[in-house]
Amino acid sequence: MTQSHTLDEQSIGHASGAPPTTTAVFVDLDGTLIPGSVNIPLAIGAFRAGLVPYRDLAVDLLRNASFILSGASDERAAQVRERILRAAAGFPAARLESIADSFVGKLAQTIRPQMRAILDDHRARGHHLILVSASPTEIIERFAKAAGMDLGVGTEGERDENDCYTGRLAGPFCYREGKVEVLRYLSDQHGYDLSRSYAYTDSASDLPMLEAVGNPVVVNPEPGLRNIASTRSWGIVHFGRARRVELPGKPAAKLLATVRDLIVRKL
Repeated sequence: MTQSHTLDEQSIGHASGAPPTTTAVFVDLDGTLIPGSVNIPLAIGAFRAGLVPYRDLAVDLLRNASFILSGASDERAAQVRERILRAAAGFPAARLESIADSFVGKLAQTIRPQMRAILDDHRARGHHLILVSASPTEIIERFAKAAGMDLGVGTEGERDENDCYTGRLAGPFCYREGKVEVLRYLSDQHGYDLSRSYAYTDSASDLPMLEAVGNPVVVNPEPGLRNIASTRSWGIVHFGRARRVELPGKPAAKLLATVRDLIVRKL
């Protein structure tokens, strides 16, 4: 017998108690709402709790530093998903929730001021603010609440009768087309009109999400995504400083090593 926290009214209830609306604002987290990756404090929190060895921590930090520098790839995302699922098998969900509680409040303070202003404008117009991310839904729900958003949905791990993870997914992997599945489910449940709704992201991996709504907006976009947005007359917002940089060969490797060392020193 297994349990799963499915996307229903109880598990993704309106954090702010906002009234019904047909317009939703779907916002990506890493690199869009915040300048870095939520998985860095997650990896550090898991290491501090004695849940992962140093080697795994170093791997996670390097992968996330690579993401910050050059963006996500389907292969990298799949590798991270499978490794997390394997590692989570038999792990009590309450412990992950405790780790999330230890850093989410502070992480929410790193929301880009420009994105905060955009969210405030949508809120003033009565739109629902929804955070969608490939990261664990236990973290995304808490971040959304700390940020004053209405809903937070991420990738959900299946739980057994003891509330421990089984190592399998309980729903779609909230990445690429999986995000669109989530958007459509939420629209069915809450009456959102996707043709009137908005999506904000910096990543080309979210192209399906952008194409699913009537008002797509790219944020400090990758070059390829910026070209697509320009061609299709989508909204484009720049905050002056791009999140990602392209560095060839050894300089990139050296920078990744430096990022790893700086983070590890803070443990």
